Amino acid sequence: MEADISFIGLFLQASLLVKFVMLTLLGLSVISWAVIIQRRRLLNAAKQDSMKFEDKFWSGVDLNKLYKEISARQDNNAGLEVLFHTGFKEYARLSKLNDKVPGAVMDGTYRAMRVSLSREMEKLEKNLPLLATIGSTSPYIGLFGTVWGIMNSFIALGAVENATLAMVAPGIAEALIATAMGLFAAIPAVIAYNRFTTQVDSVEMSYANFMEEFSSILHRQAYTDREEG
Repeated sequence: MEADISFIGLFLQASLLVKFVMLTLLGLSVISWAVIIQRRRLLNAAKQDSMKFEDKFWSGVDLNKLYKEISARQDNNAGLEVLFHTGFKEYARLSKLNDKVPGAVMDGTYRAMRVSLSREMEKLEKNLPLLATIGSTSPYIGLFGTVWGIMNSFIALGAVENATLAMVAPGIAEALIATAMGLFAAIPAVIAYNRFTTQVDSVEMSYANFMEEFSSILHRQAYTDREEG
C-alpha cells in the first residue's frame, strides 16, 4: 500500500489527463526556474555594470577618451555604456549638421538616447511576462487536474456497491498532487516576477537619471561651443 501512496505510484495510477497535467506543470516549473536563474544573473550584472560605469564617468575622465574606449568594444556594451555611446555619438554628429544650434542638437541627442533606453529596458524585461503567465495560470491548471481526478474517483465510487474510503483515497490523493504541483510552479514564479519587476524599475530609474545628467552636461557643452564658435 505504501508503494501505491508514493508520489511515483500515484502518478503511475493517475488517468492520462491527470498525468498530462502533472507533466505540464513540471515542465512549466523547469522553464520558470531557468528564466529565474537567467534573469537574476542578467539583472545583477546590469546593476554592477551600471555602478562601475558611473564611478568611472564621474571620476573626471575625459569624455572623448571614454567614448573611444567604449567604441573599441562596442559589440560588448550594455546599459549605461550604450546610452553614453549613443548620446555622445549623436551629439557630435548633430553639432556638425546644425551649425551648433543647441536646441536642435539636444533634441536629437535626447531622442537617440531615449531609443537606446527603450531597447536596453526591453532586454531586461524579456521573459518577465512569461513568469507572470506561469505564476497566474499554474494553480488553475493544477486545479483542473484535481477536479478531473476527483470526478473520476467519485464516478468509480458510484459504480461499486460496498464503497469504502480506501477505494477512493488513492484517486483523491493523485488529484490533490496536481494542485500541489500547480502551487509549486506558481509560487516561485510570482515571487521572482515581483522581485525582478522591482529591480528592473530601479535599473530604469538609474538609467533615466544618468541620461538626464548626461544631457545637462552636453547641453552646457553645446552652448559653450556656440559661444566659442
